[in-house]
Amino acid sequence: MKPLAPLSLDLDNKWSYLKTHGDASWEDFPSYLDYLVPRVLAELERRDLTITFFIVGKDAADPANYEVLASIAAAGHEIANHSYMHEPWLHLYSDEEVRSDLAHAHDAIAGATGADPRGFRGPGFSLSTGTVHALDALGYAYDATAFPNILNPIGRAYYFRTSNLSDQEREQRKALFGTIGDALKPNRPYAWELEDGTAFIEVPVTTMPGLRVPMHFSYILYLGGYSRLAAKWYLEVALRLCRLTRAAPSLLMHPLDFLGRDDEPELAFFPGMAIDYSRKRDLMETALDTWQRHYRTTTVGEYVDQLPRWLPTQPLRFQAESSAS
Repeated sequence: MKPLAPLSLDLDNKWSYLKTHGDASWEDFPSYLDYLVPRVLAELERRDLTITFFIVGKDAADPANYEVLASIAAAGHEIANHSYMHEPWLHLYSDEEVRSDLAHAHDAIAGATGADPRGFRGPGFSLSTGTVHALDALGYAYDATAFPNILNPIGRAYYFRTSNLSDQEREQRKALFGTIGDALKPNRPYAWELEDGTAFIEVPVTTMPGLRVPMHFSYILYLGGYSRLAAKWYLEVALRLCRLTRAAPSLLMHPLDFLGRDDEPELAFFPGMAIDYSRKRDLMETALDTWQRHYRTTTVGEYVDQLPRWLPTQPLRFQAESSAS
């Protein structure tokens, strides 16, 4: 029997990408959720996949999105928290600001979907001690933010080169995606050791065992824009390494994995958005076929529930409280 492994989707909206990129048009909160979510749900239903959706609180607070977000929970998918304003510099918030943001997001998401989140992923893989403490206070079961990726600085450099950011905004985002040091963090589930001796579960976004390079679907599709064969081979090797090392990969998807430049030309700056949806869909089909050949899909929450009671621990420390994981 194929092993279980968690799959998730960060439901970032159009405005959040424009905001992070430095485009003023984000202030109108443009959205693609009305047609994206049904597209994603149809694909998941066709494949009999149940996954975790990390939802942004600001979107959940908008009555225009109630019906489409409720349809995610109605389809049986896990609902999780992706912060309120989707700012990848969440790690720079004060403890009180973090608590307010996460609690506000929790209430909005629960109100829109009818499901209480019990897991969290930080926008842009942003994580801090304040975030973990806030999640623990909310009674959450897990965090799924850590991203032990050796290419983090390269991703940040690419982002800066293609963005419309002021010097102040660049300073604000200087730890976006994390540091080389973050690549040394565990690539398997572990527990943050809190000051009172309790533990809080972390489920990292899996990177390729040994090499610590990305293997999530957005990266695979980016490679596929150059060579479908190379992308297919890359994911196949990564998943085989996970099987060999008995590491159940926690992989994520993004909305742009299901969108092409013909859908959202304003987002052409994003890696993988230089191709039309028809080609993107073909690449995604191949990637999901490969995934399902190796693993049975579960939600992050269900995966956490079946983890052993004992997990390796890590001290809850971050460099100068300003490095994103």
